[in-house]
Amino acid sequence: MKYEKEAAGIVTAVGGAENIRSVYNCVTRLRFDLVDDAKVDKAALAAVGPVMGTNVAGEQFQVIVGNDVSKVMAAIARAHPQLGEAIGGADVGAAKPKGLKAVGQGLLDFISSVFAPILPAIAGAGVLKGILALVTSLGWMSTETDTYAILAIIADGVFVFLPMLIAVTAARKFGSNPFIALGIAAALQHPNLVALFGAGEPVDFIGIPVTSVSYASAVIPILLAVWGASWIERGLNRVVHASIRTLVVPLVVFVLMVPVTLIALGPAGTFVGNGISGGINWALDNGGVIAGVVIGGLLPLIIMTGMHYALVPFILTNLATVGADKFLPLTYFSNFAQAGSVLGVAIRTKSKVTRTLALSTSFTALMGVTEPAMYGINIPLRRPFIAAMIGSAVGGGISVGFGVEAVALAANGGIPGLPALIGPTFLVAIIASAASFVVAVVMTLVLGFDDTLLGGAPVAAKPVRSDADAQPGSALAAPLTGTVVPLAEVPDATFAGGVIGQGVAIRPTEGLLASPFDGEVVSVFGTKHAIGVRSDDGVEVLLHIGIDTVQLNGEHFTAHVAQGDRVTAGQSLVSFDVAAILAAGYDLVTPIVVTNGVEFPTLTVVADGEVEAGAPLLRVRAAEVSA
Repeated sequence: MKYEKEAAGIVTAVGGAENIRSVYNCVTRLRFDLVDDAKVDKAALAAVGPVMGTNVAGEQFQVIVGNDVSKVMAAIARAHPQLGEAIGGADVGAAKPKGLKAVGQGLLDFISSVFAPILPAIAGAGVLKGILALVTSLGWMSTETDTYAILAIIADGVFVFLPMLIAVTAARKFGSNPFIALGIAAALQHPNLVALFGAGEPVDFIGIPVTSVSYASAVIPILLAVWGASWIERGLNRVVHASIRTLVVPLVVFVLMVPVTLIALGPAGTFVGNGISGGINWALDNGGVIAGVVIGGLLPLIIMTGMHYALVPFILTNLATVGADKFLPLTYFSNFAQAGSVLGVAIRTKSKVTRTLALSTSFTALMGVTEPAMYGINIPLRRPFIAAMIGSAVGGGISVGFGVEAVALAANGGIPGLPALIGPTFLVAIIASAASFVVAVVMTLVLGFDDTLLGGAPVAAKPVRSDADAQPGSALAAPLTGTVVPLAEVPDATFAGGVIGQGVAIRPTEGLLASPFDGEVVSVFGTKHAIGVRSDDGVEVLLHIGIDTVQLNGEHFTAHVAQGDRVTAGQSLVSFDVAAILAAGYDLVTPIVVTNGVEFPTLTVVADGEVEAGAPLLRVRAAEVSA
């Protein structure tokens, strides 16, 4: 079946090809970015054979098709080649926002893409700086020894040559050659250029004055330089013949971009960066306790929107230039407040499921991963989120009032990252962390919340199994280690409504998806976030890691099998980075859905609460067995 007729019906029902900005498919649905959602005819869509339903996620209009979605997508592509890159284009995973939202989202996406890959290096060097500060303050090591000098060089090297690291990641983001970008950064930090500026004499290039600027540790100048270089490089690649492109393109980029950066972009970027960083530092230096309370109290909202990523370049500037930053500690106290508020939920709730989830997310928040606590409990329950804001405000007031500083940007803002706060105010930082946590717990207990917002009344520890459960059928083992979540509570209407099929979900605590039975891999989606398997008994199961994780376009996922592979129960299918995906703002709750429910209509969930991978999870029975 080629689905030409159905594809035409879908395109017409969403307002025609002229109403489609972009469309791509994930494992079960077509995801449209439409010019005008009001032109959609949902009744006409429902009448199209393969369409199971529709869903709206943000500005993205989704048409649920099911297992044959890739065939429908191919039919749309064949029928509408004029859509070009709108079909399955490079922006796979996200509907394009508009106006200021587009600018803001683009900025946050850019900052995250550039700085996330280099955070391990920054964190490692930063923690070493914290350890050196501790051992020297305690008198365990002298700053005059060669050992200290070498360790300090190791700790400072990443920050001194930070432009080189940023050049590589920025080039990848802009789609240009990272080694050409690295060459520009190397020129800006060449010892001879440093000596030329340090001589104190006026410097010019072909008669144009060059401002003396230090590019060591600078962030914004290299970003501007690589951005400009990417435009030049792409333009030259279109007009220069391939036979001489390798020689000509880098030469022209270097000769044009390095002087332009030295004359204009570098000084301008340094001025802007120092101005913004100086403004933030001025507020924290002069605002006292009030500034700490206000910024700390608003920080959960800032983190919720992702705007805190925009401050990463200025935090790095402070760490590299003055060796410390006062804003970063506030993020720690916000994390501890989130952990405290969900612990308060665990203490007060009457639901066993909510209590289990709250306890686990409180622990992960203390370890520095707050997304499960924030998005899974505090925001849905509302008042605990207010309690977290109050706790964060208290910690912020203490921090700014006593001048708490971070000496490193650790990759973790929880207990494991506390060495980044080591210094004269470390004890105050510990007190502020404890105060944020305790105040959030108390305020959650005082403010209360509505249990039903997370799914209602207390549930039994395990469903009662009838005699029918002992009848012949197919057993599915848990493919993940984590917490069992009823499918109806999955934050996606398509899965929660059983449109794709019936099943259950697991909120994973470990990043490994395993086969739930012996069988065959029938599909591995290109972004590796979803996989379909068929048991030897014929049960077809969709394993969908997280909600909307298709937008990661495969980042943080590694597939260990391919379509057609034979698998055994417990065999690794996909590994994924739990912390990175949560930090990117995605819910990792993983639906496990039987997609051929007509053949296997009877399904029983035999697990609840915490479950280990490999433990019994589901039992399904075929129609004839059920009859």
